[in-house]
Amino acid sequence: MKRVYVNEEWCLGCHLCEYNCAFANSKLERMTALKGRKIFPRIHVEGDDRITFAVSCRHCTDPICVKSCIAGAISKEDGVVKINRDKCVGCLTCVLVCPYGALAPGENGTMQKCELCLSNRAGKPACVTGCPNGAIVYEERSEEE
Repeated sequence: MKRVYVNEEWCLGCHLCEYNCAFANSKLERMTALKGRKIFPRIHVEGDDRITFAVSCRHCTDPICVKSCIAGAISKEDGVVKINRDKCVGCLTCVLVCPYGALAPGENGTMQKCELCLSNRAGKPACVTGCPNGAIVYEERSEEE
């Protein structure tokens, strides 16, 4: 299955992946509508002066977030871990158990995470197409990587 991977040696820490993600999931028609608004991306940039990298869901083979969700809001369909925000109660258990720090509360307090922009993209997730340095890729890799 294709997944989002980050080549940290190429990451500039520009946060454009966050803006492209937030815009792609906002249902707004123009990105300028995000100016001055708090954004809620499903990917986020971490790091310091030495290294930066984007953090997003790894769509684990055996996701512990699915097992730990007390509301049954997280499921895995066709290899993609998804959240049903109508079922989510905002308990943050998934945030506590995710080894990658990939989940975060969204605008209304329910959890959100990368779902590969499956419902609103043409070929690649928005973070991949919006990365100016090619640090974020969408590809299939062997399980050992």
